[in-house]
Amino acid sequence: MSDPVRSPSFAQCCAAATGLLRGMVRPRPVDERFLRSITDAGLPTPSRTVKVTALAQAPRSVPTVMVVEGSFRPRRIANSLTTFVVQHPDATFLVDPSVCLDAEHRAIAQLPATLRGIVRPPAETLATVTALGLEPDLPAPDFALPTHAHWDHVCGLLDLPGLPVHLHRPEYEWISSGPVAPVGGVRDSLADRPVSQFELDGPPVLTFTRSRDFFGDGSIVLVDLPGHTPGSIGILAFTERGWILLAGDAAWHELQVQQIRQKSAFPGNFVDTDRDLAFKTLHRLHLAREFAAVIPTHDHDATRTLATASDSATAGR
Repeated sequence: MSDPVRSPSFAQCCAAATGLLRGMVRPRPVDERFLRSITDAGLPTPSRTVKVTALAQAPRSVPTVMVVEGSFRPRRIANSLTTFVVQHPDATFLVDPSVCLDAEHRAIAQLPATLRGIVRPPAETLATVTALGLEPDLPAPDFALPTHAHWDHVCGLLDLPGLPVHLHRPEYEWISSGPVAPVGGVRDSLADRPVSQFELDGPPVLTFTRSRDFFGDGSIVLVDLPGHTPGSIGILAFTERGWILLAGDAAWHELQVQQIRQKSAFPGNFVDTDRDLAFKTLHRLHLAREFAAVIPTHDHDATRTLATASDSATAGR
């Protein structure tokens, strides 16, 4: 069953458009007081390393100011949907299985018309299942671990029936208890498969207030990145090149993290459940980037640092 569509009201659209124009002239200022209040709890001492791979995607050029509030340089940036494959000695898992086959009809058609043109990926974008098939050296995934449950982070599950999913409990409750789910086939993506819920019941890590050591060896640590959705998480991974942080949609581009700039009001107002909390999370990411490379899921250039050799060769053609 498709999720019912809840279109933004006229007043919400006007507020987003007004916010976009206001943000171009006067972006939200950094909260220096909050920034000074953030403490660094340090990193764990991992006993093993993992490998993180970004699957092949097709970027789309978008105006920077539509992503990073009040930022005009560079004039345009590359945006894409990305699925990550994480290889741990005990398991291989997908982070943000982003695109399903025929996404236009199975997911995008369920979105409000206001958002379809903004979020629609290029026609040549590979579905997650297709991109996996192009990487025969990667092990088959044992489960999926989305950073959050928006359509472009779980839609690829539609082509991976039965694959178990691990989801932060507040996120699962958000999408399952309300009368209207996040649209785009989110509930369809999670139906008829094992879903394990977890809590962030561990201590502070880096600049983040809660954590979970997923494998118990310090190599994969889940951290709290609230604001975009109620249960958004980041995935700290210790690789041979050092720590990286898969940040989901806590930021759409690394410029937001560097400059502490929130998402532009259009479309940010429609996708962040708590804009104030999301802005505070950006402050935490800004400080954490000194110790871990922050990789937003939609930042094409950032994700390409994790591309496979075959993907890089394809991108260069």
